[in-house]
Amino acid sequence: MSLDYTNDTAAAEALIKDVLEAYPEKAAKRRSKHLAVAKPAEEEGTTSCGVKSNIKSIPGVMTIRGCAYAGSKGVVWGPVKDMVHISHGPVGCGQYSWSQRRNYFNGTVGVDSFVTMQVTSDFQERDIVFGGDKNLDAMIDELDTMFPLNKGISIQSECPIGLIGDDIEAVAKKKHKETGKTIVPVRCEGFRGVSQSLGHHIANDAIRDWVFDKPSPEEAFVPGPYDVNLIADYNIGGDAWPSRKLLEEMGLRVIGMWSGDATLSEMARAPKAKLNLIHCYRSMNYICRHMEEKYGIKWVEYNFFGPSQIAASLRKIAAQFDETIQKKAEEVIARYQPLVDEVVAKYKARLEGKTVMLYVGGLRPRHVANAYEDLGMKIVGTGYEFAHNDDYQRTGHYVKEGTLIYDDVTGYELEKFIEQIRPDLVGSGIKEKYATQKMGVPFRQMHSWDYSGPYHGYDGFAIFARDMDMAINSPVWSKFKAPWKAA
Repeated sequence: MSLDYTNDTAAAEALIKDVLEAYPEKAAKRRSKHLAVAKPAEEEGTTSCGVKSNIKSIPGVMTIRGCAYAGSKGVVWGPVKDMVHISHGPVGCGQYSWSQRRNYFNGTVGVDSFVTMQVTSDFQERDIVFGGDKNLDAMIDELDTMFPLNKGISIQSECPIGLIGDDIEAVAKKKHKETGKTIVPVRCEGFRGVSQSLGHHIANDAIRDWVFDKPSPEEAFVPGPYDVNLIADYNIGGDAWPSRKLLEEMGLRVIGMWSGDATLSEMARAPKAKLNLIHCYRSMNYICRHMEEKYGIKWVEYNFFGPSQIAASLRKIAAQFDETIQKKAEEVIARYQPLVDEVVAKYKARLEGKTVMLYVGGLRPRHVANAYEDLGMKIVGTGYEFAHNDDYQRTGHYVKEGTLIYDDVTGYELEKFIEQIRPDLVGSGIKEKYATQKMGVPFRQMHSWDYSGPYHGYDGFAIFARDMDMAINSPVWSKFKAPWKAA
């Protein structure tokens, strides 16, 4: 870590106690298990961030979580660009998930790329009563006629499908025989699990069962000694592209980059790689573990947010290969050092000592911590929407002692934490953005980069630093007068 600081443990513990006092006794007892303060761990140089996680939210509190459908369609399958993804069910889920993630891709929309299109089977009452299998069958025929260059279709089932028992697997098998294309049924009904996290797992299982080890038109593919898969980078704001660029500059061949800007063929040939590189551990560790068990492919987590973690990750990846790759990795790190020095010289003086609170999904509550610290900023609080225990164990490698840790934080809790801590910046999602700004606190969307980006890689670090500076040091905040202060 680039800085040596600790946060105020006693103040954070008092804040948690204060927040919990507003709840009824039973609710306070349940929520207390999800709030903690980072403390020194047994492993040298890390902290313990132990909280309960992956447990149902308390009915009645305002949670920011998504559902299993969101985890499958919105995260894992939606960015696969040359497939058409059907939201099977009533129109609402498809409508409200339309283009919510900025998964950039190369291609022509409606011809060979379909990421920004929203296709729904638009269930009506009669479909609930009589089933939607026949409509789904006809719909797949229509889609194949309208978009003949599609490589396959996924069926993302919404809640009513699981309740009425539509046999989407039978439809998928039938249409595969008729069309010869990959048709993937995904049982990701929103009621499954406690959050979008189970949707990730279900989507991974669908890749395993319906994509891997199937006849492929790419029989001519010849594996090489430096083949890697870049997994669980969804190309938000173009993030996967600078990541791929760095890997190729160090001599590796990226044979699959999914699911951001991904093709079905890239996913299908994944088992032929020498190494899997996983970015978002939470959403795709399942498929990496499967490939390790079945095909013997090792996997390595990496973090391309901020120069300190980029260098550490490049060296960790290079260590999996021979001296040729290791030498090139050092050359890549050295080549970009002048850019890093320039960015730090320009922005650190404007950002040093500024405090940050994070609340995001996936990996970012821990991965972006060092990018902030590379600019001299301090993480005072962080938490996840849908993390599991192993995510919090990993968080201990990134945050300092005394950092406030919150799992599935409620709208009330997050507002109180922000109000009492008064950080210089909050990084979270769109639902938290305007409430935070109305409190007079600068904000950046850390799900979608506020329509900026990319933030990955050395080039992305320059954009990241610029955006944080613009958010915190904008002159608008000197003109801002909080409504309650005017009263």
